[in-house]
Amino acid sequence: MSDQFACMVTDVAPGEATLAELTLANGREIPVAIVRSDDGDFYAIDDLCTHGEVSLSEGDVEGCFVECWAHGSRFDLRTGEPDELPAMTPVKTYPVRIDGERVLVDVDNPKTSIKENA
Repeated sequence: MSDQFACMVTDVAPGEATLAELTLANGREIPVAIVRSDDGDFYAIDDLCTHGEVSLSEGDVEGCFVECWAHGSRFDLRTGEPDELPAMTPVKTYPVRIDGERVLVDVDNPKTSIKENA
């Protein structure tokens, strides 16, 4: 598969997130948090916190970070890396493309974390 429709641009205000259920090429559904940073940029990350399997789309967005509401772990929307304990494992991030008013995400080609290449 390639880019999939996740939501409309107007569905997510700056500083907010929403949940999108997308489908991998193998047919498995995957929950993805579509996050719009304070400056209006869109990001797509795995919806589940790697510490406690809590929905990140329900977390607080600040700048380029989303904070898990349950335990306070923060994840960088650009890399998926946690910068606040207790999470130590990054979440996957996915390429996002804006097509007119549609937010498209490619869940079959996750971005590679900078730390994974180190």
